[in-house]
Amino acid sequence: METMSPSRREFVALGTLGTLGSLGWPPIGLPAQTPASAQSPDTPPGAPPVAGTGPGIGPEVTESTLAAAEKLVQVEMKPADRAQAAGNWRSAMAPVYERRTGPRKVPLEPETAPASLWNPAIPCAPLRKSDTSHFARSIDPHPPLPSSDVDIAYAPVAHLSRWIESRQLTAERLTKIYLDRIDRFDPRLRCVITQPREHALEQARRADAEIALGHYRGPLHGIPWGAKDLLDTADIATTYGAEPFRNRVPAADAAVTARLNAAGAVLIAKLSMGALALNDVWFGGQTMNPWLPEEGSSGSSAGPGSATAAGLVAFAIGSETDGSIVSPSMRCGLTGLRPTFGRVPRTGAMTLCWSLDKLGPMARSVEDTMLVLNAISGPDAGDLSSVPSSLNFDANAEVRGLRVGYFPAWMQQSPATDVDRKALATVTALGMQPVEVSLPDWPYGSLQVILLAESAAAFEELTLSHGVDALRMQTPDSWPNTFRQSRFLSAVDFVQADRLRRKVAREMARIFSSVDLLLVPSLRDEMLTLTNFTGHPSLTLRAGFVEVAGARSDWAPDPAHPLPKFSPPRRVPHGITLIGKLFDEGTLAQAGLALEKAFGVVSERPPEF
Repeated sequence: METMSPSRREFVALGTLGTLGSLGWPPIGLPAQTPASAQSPDTPPGAPPVAGTGPGIGPEVTESTLAAAEKLVQVEMKPADRAQAAGNWRSAMAPVYERRTGPRKVPLEPETAPASLWNPAIPCAPLRKSDTSHFARSIDPHPPLPSSDVDIAYAPVAHLSRWIESRQLTAERLTKIYLDRIDRFDPRLRCVITQPREHALEQARRADAEIALGHYRGPLHGIPWGAKDLLDTADIATTYGAEPFRNRVPAADAAVTARLNAAGAVLIAKLSMGALALNDVWFGGQTMNPWLPEEGSSGSSAGPGSATAAGLVAFAIGSETDGSIVSPSMRCGLTGLRPTFGRVPRTGAMTLCWSLDKLGPMARSVEDTMLVLNAISGPDAGDLSSVPSSLNFDANAEVRGLRVGYFPAWMQQSPATDVDRKALATVTALGMQPVEVSLPDWPYGSLQVILLAESAAAFEELTLSHGVDALRMQTPDSWPNTFRQSRFLSAVDFVQADRLRRKVAREMARIFSSVDLLLVPSLRDEMLTLTNFTGHPSLTLRAGFVEVAGARSDWAPDPAHPLPKFSPPRRVPHGITLIGKLFDEGTLAQAGLALEKAFGVVSERPPEF
């Protein structure tokens, strides 16, 4: 779900991780802290329990131990303070680790979420939520069914669904088209982990039979789709892209899988993801970008990006924690919709970060993402962060007059390009109103304490048991090292980052009090980070093309394995990102549809696929 951002790499590299997190691990079998109720017989009746007076446990902690730890946490104690802290560490602090170190160890099952929930709403900022939803598809007439299988494969869901509904195209034929394309192109792209061929054909035939009897379930009925391989699928392997889980077969469907089944969609592939949701390398290798097969497709929704761009599925479900829908959508020239945090339930999906993970559609057009979002929205009892919400969208709505915020300096700085600047001009040409906005110059990368702590907690057992040693990537910027480093995070800094998160959310509420949406360079680090932490929805769509002289990567540079260079430069798609108000994906998509039509580049395909 996450792409390693530059600020996060710097955050890890600079050593702003740190605390005394593992200084007091008592060996199994040593006595635990004396319970507060078990006081000495000599204690006068009614005397309260006194903290830090139980028997000492765990290894000895000296002043030099604390002095070394201070370098990690970047604080400084006076010698007397250091001596006092070391003096009662074993009785006052070490016992808090008993949950993990024993003897009274308490297992935390994967489905046990933290008691604290992130609520992105600000009391003073009204949300676009109501008791009813209004959803209107495009009224544009769809074109005739193409004669070419390739043209059918690349058609948007908005067209495929009309052909299936009118029975010009069967779900079985469409499924076989995609299955054949997977067989042909996946060896080169490495975007499919599991291909449930017979399951897909069975679902397709069932869809055709239902439609023949007049039972049409809606625009996803009979449409083949691919799931990022963190979404549980009953009796079909769900591997998280990671060696320790490659034989994992869940017994039940995730909530989103069940909803797509109910909509009549056809599951055709479990798509690759960076192992445990980081970047684009999984146990089968690196997933490649169809537009530039010499480079990875970006991650961690690597397979959904690659497969959808190459016309191997009609749409896919990806996930994002910190860029994993936006980045592969940019790289692979797709439309990626990251919904508001809490709109789509994550029940049955791998947890990386309870307060950050989001599931969303990746497709080849704006309207397609909304057709999928409409099917998967709504709360589920298994996800405590999921909430009721309405979805108001009209594909035929007028966009004139919408206020589009932008950051002037960002449009002149990397990673913005001429494509971004042209997109801003297109906003004006469509009758929308550009509005200059600003944010405080704060260290938004400090929010990553939350991501690092939650992800390390989600995979604590895998880390402490050295199961992470089996992951394919063992670089400084991959999960094994990050999970180990995160054991030394400060709980105090975690709370302070959480408070900063609320402060940032208030700033976003201020901005959205004067605009309807934002247009930003897709990979602008500050906005990618802070909007994931505040929970705002984003829509990334292809806006044009740029030339690159070298392959791009999510991974830190490795001098031993330099990336390919190109002469002459290669032409690749480039996208812009729209940020919307909380639970206002409808306005976001209406603006996106108008821009998509004006850009006129959505139908161009990767030349080799």
